[in-house]
Amino acid sequence: MPEPSISPLRSIGRRVLGALIALVATVVIVYVGRGGYHDTNGDGISLLDAFYYSTVSLSTTGYGDITPVSAAARLVNVLIITPLRVLFLIVLVGTTLEVLTERSRQAFRIQKWRSKVRDHVVVVGFGTKGRASVKTLLGDENVEPNRIVVVDTDQQALDGATALGLVTVHGSATRSDVLRVAGVQRARAVVIATNRDDSAVLATLTARELAPKAHIVASVREAENVHLLKQSGANQVVVSSETAGRLLGMATSTPVVVDMVEDLLTPESGLAIADRAVEPSEEGGSPRHLSDIVLGVVRDGQLFRVDSPQVDAIEPGDRLLYVRKVTPADRNE
Repeated sequence: MPEPSISPLRSIGRRVLGALIALVATVVIVYVGRGGYHDTNGDGISLLDAFYYSTVSLSTTGYGDITPVSAAARLVNVLIITPLRVLFLIVLVGTTLEVLTERSRQAFRIQKWRSKVRDHVVVVGFGTKGRASVKTLLGDENVEPNRIVVVDTDQQALDGATALGLVTVHGSATRSDVLRVAGVQRARAVVIATNRDDSAVLATLTARELAPKAHIVASVREAENVHLLKQSGANQVVVSSETAGRLLGMATSTPVVVDMVEDLLTPESGLAIADRAVEPSEEGGSPRHLSDIVLGVVRDGQLFRVDSPQVDAIEPGDRLLYVRKVTPADRNE
């Protein structure tokens, strides 16, 4: 679970300062009440003796050469110096206590998150493709960061995901126990964005076994592996290398086409592909006659191109894929 971070030097500085405050407070208390203490050499309690007694007392060493003898001094030891001793020990072993406390707090937060999270998105792989998909989910889809779980074996990549407020799981998505930790069995969607096609196939198989109803989208480098992803349970497969290759080839002769495709795929500015529900006033009409530039119609979960005869007339419950203009207000959301 994401957690605000503090620099190691600042954390150490806080502990040292706390220890010094406890030590100085004890020295002052002992020196002020020095008349109630007995030193074995019989020359009284000096400021150095107060420092010495405070040090061995707070560190629980206790050589016994300086002892409180008066009732007031002993009462001060019980009510004041003993709590300072406890505080001093907490500071000394602060790292261990902090780790234990952090683990307990994280375990509680993870348990609470698992009990409540539903319909979240699991992103397998936080490389270039995974980061781009998360950026789209956060920006264009308005998904809350704590409803996105990133699974990766690279701790550095997970640290970057944590900095964005995402939930992270360290491990291989080809293992069912790792995906269970990510709550994939309750996820609404799984994005497979690994760097290798074989890993994508195994991760898809594992995810589909655990989440039969989740919408799984996978990315592969080679088109020949698309059928393997489909057979493994992927609902949609994106071929990254061939898509990029086609755009590169088109850029040599028709660069404006590539510019338009990039504009449609970049929701931050210009144009963007979006979907919306059909309005009652549009029912019965043709999608080609609407003011929006309609690319397709989704009916009963199936996509039809705008020129398909099945969607000559818009029906209630249809959804339209259209080109919308991104306004400054959209960019600021």
